[in-house]
Amino acid sequence: MSTTNPGAYVIRSIHADEWPAAKELRLAALQDPVAPLAFLETYEQAVARPDSFWQERAAGACEGADGAQQIIAEGPDGAWVGTLTVLVEEPGTTDWAGFPVERKQGHVVAVFVRPEERGSGLTDVLFDAGLEWAWSRGAERVRLIVHEENGRAQRFYRKVGFEPSGVTVPLGEGEGEGEGEGEGEGEAEVELEFVIERP
Repeated sequence: MSTTNPGAYVIRSIHADEWPAAKELRLAALQDPVAPLAFLETYEQAVARPDSFWQERAAGACEGADGAQQIIAEGPDGAWVGTLTVLVEEPGTTDWAGFPVERKQGHVVAVFVRPEERGSGLTDVLFDAGLEWAWSRGAERVRLIVHEENGRAQRFYRKVGFEPSGVTVPLGEGEGEGEGEGEGEGEAEVELEFVIERP
């Protein structure tokens, strides 16, 4: 079912006991054709994880959690059709790529909208909710990392106010826990940091 009315959907944070739905949506995201450019994890890696992994992941990003929040778009029939997660990165720590975090910031990861819902405005609404959550946690800026070849995502991020910061992250096999993998041979692939400052 597709809609052009994002208001027909409920945009909300997940609950810890909804880990099976969170797992299903993640596995769907990892089967998307753009997944190799968008995620650092493969479908095969994710499907092999035990239920305890998914339970802990949902508990750490559910409603009321302080360090992360997974936000979903829930259709009128209860189906989860889109998601993103915002992580809080504290100054004085290092991020998933090993770079120092200099100020409190949000980090958007795991952005996915089911193909049949793309173009409906749901991604815009998910980003609005994610940014609102990050600002409410005191983030000075929000960032995300996008593969240099993922033009569709880059265009969307610019549309909602993100701009390239000039920071690049070279990708190699076995890199951290962020989003945006591209495994290649020969010339190193690069991810680009996009940021939006607190209004």
